[in-house]
Amino acid sequence: MSESPYLPIFELTRGEIVESIHYGAVAVVDAEGRLVASYGDPDAVTYLRSSAKPFQALPLFENGGVETYHLTPREIALICASHSGMDEHVSVVQGIQAKTGVKESDLLCGTHTPSHQPTAEALRQRGKKPTPNRHNCSGKHTGMVAFARMRGQPTADYINPAHPVQQEILKTFAEMCGVTPDQVKVGIDGCSAPNFAVPLRSAALAYARLCDPRGLEAKRAQACRAITAAMTTNPDMVGGPDSFDTHLMETAFGRIVCKGGAEGYQALGVFAGARGRQSPGLGIAIKISDGDLAGHSRQAGDHRGHARPAVTLEILHQLGVISPTELIALAEYGPTFPVNNWRKIIVGQARPCCKLQLNSQQPS
Repeated sequence: MSESPYLPIFELTRGEIVESIHYGAVAVVDAEGRLVASYGDPDAVTYLRSSAKPFQALPLFENGGVETYHLTPREIALICASHSGMDEHVSVVQGIQAKTGVKESDLLCGTHTPSHQPTAEALRQRGKKPTPNRHNCSGKHTGMVAFARMRGQPTADYINPAHPVQQEILKTFAEMCGVTPDQVKVGIDGCSAPNFAVPLRSAALAYARLCDPRGLEAKRAQACRAITAAMTTNPDMVGGPDSFDTHLMETAFGRIVCKGGAEGYQALGVFAGARGRQSPGLGIAIKISDGDLAGHSRQAGDHRGHARPAVTLEILHQLGVISPTELIALAEYGPTFPVNNWRKIIVGQARPCCKLQLNSQQPS
């Protein structure tokens, strides 16, 4: 049996012993591709899931989509988003569709209940079922169809991996990751669009370049800056009031781009200068190996679904990206929690148990 690329990363104690352990891996890379820090195997290959969305949108923006369709920053952010299905999100999606000639019926993302529970309950009370525009990926899919329309390409099968839109997205993503397209593993995401698996360090490089694009071709650098500016100034479009991504970007305003994905994936970009005047831009890719799934029935002290944001805050703290005051503002996400029983008695602690290995030969 081959050695696991993952190490203990988040643990739950009860009394004096560790009762449960999540495993994971982390890669921290600068825009030059240098591995700044890691935990576990930075070459672990795994799917980015929704953390890939800014790069799936990048070809539309770098090929004139913003100018062609007169897209606003809120619309750009929504195309890169995993929104929570609120009425405001649907309104912005509809605005993009009105500008681009895309119809809701064009979207092949499927449907699901909005993650924003008040919205989901309001729909139930009105006897309405969610439509594709409520899907958290509706902005991404609208952008893909809009890109096909802009290029005069067919839209009926826009999610086919062989479609020119998907081939352009794959090429762009690979270039941002510093790999060739044939080195990217392609699978099908929950929304039916192609998704990509690369080593953690490659995904981290893509995020470092997204936030520090000085070494990129001019039109790509401009598109990267449009994406990061839109996401950081409109974090409510990227997720919603129930989203860690939204709350982290609101708290660390203008210093961090944050985009989570399913199955315990988290990617972040740290802007140049965020850790000091001369500090380089960084990309961070984190994978919780068991998916960090939150169960349908939560019991007292159940911290499933909490490992990813808690580990993210711990990594940002170890890198000196986030301040103690900001950690306090984000305390609902960790990095440590009390484990309570049904009587609210503290019986243990949920906490990160990872220490980054810093590469002392790289700039800090």
